Amino acid sequence: MLFYRFIRVFTVTFVAIINGRVTYLHKDRLPKDENFVLVGPHRTWWDPVWYAMAAYPKKFIFMAKKELFKNPLLRKLIVSLGAFPVDRHNVGTDTIKYPINELKNGNRSLIMFPTGSRHSQKLKSGSLVIAKLSKKPIVPAVYQGPVKFSDLFKRNNTTISFGEPIYINPKDRLTDEKVVEYNEKIQASFDALDKEIDPDWVYIDPKKQKK
Repeated sequence: MLFYRFIRVFTVTFVAIINGRVTYLHKDRLPKDENFVLVGPHRTWWDPVWYAMAAYPKKFIFMAKKELFKNPLLRKLIVSLGAFPVDRHNVGTDTIKYPINELKNGNRSLIMFPTGSRHSQKLKSGSLVIAKLSKKPIVPAVYQGPVKFSDLFKRNNTTISFGEPIYINPKDRLTDEKVVEYNEKIQASFDALDKEIDPDWVYIDPKKQKK
């Protein structure tokens, strides 16, 4: 874990230099005595780093597309930071075994993006399934700040805020109706956190903005 700490110090220093002040809100809402599934709307490709920085000293694992693991040097780096490969086009039961086992028996929590993509706003069921099977809470979080790499250098303020934990009833069957119900709770938390930080802030997908 020494490398993890080194990377965090380096990243925090680098971000402070190029991006300026970063504010963390409601860190007291993070569970202290158990692992959890940290979920947020996917707004940048560096989201996992932002959330891991914000929730430190908690350590995390996170899903990364399998293509990133083809380069040996990149694979070694991201694995050391907690990444594990996922085939986004063929997500099976084996995909969730690793994070469930880590949540139940390890000392690292999980960072997930319920939409699965920066270019979608529709919440899916993956985080709910993992939270239910691991019997760990979901903690909503939001990021407000630069969403394009070029904007990082404008030194705009960045804020990350955490919501209250959401517990999945282990007796609930995750039917379509239950998935909608829990996802509405997660989305409501995202909306409330965004409004608290800046009610006028709106996420604009850079990819769609180019069209």
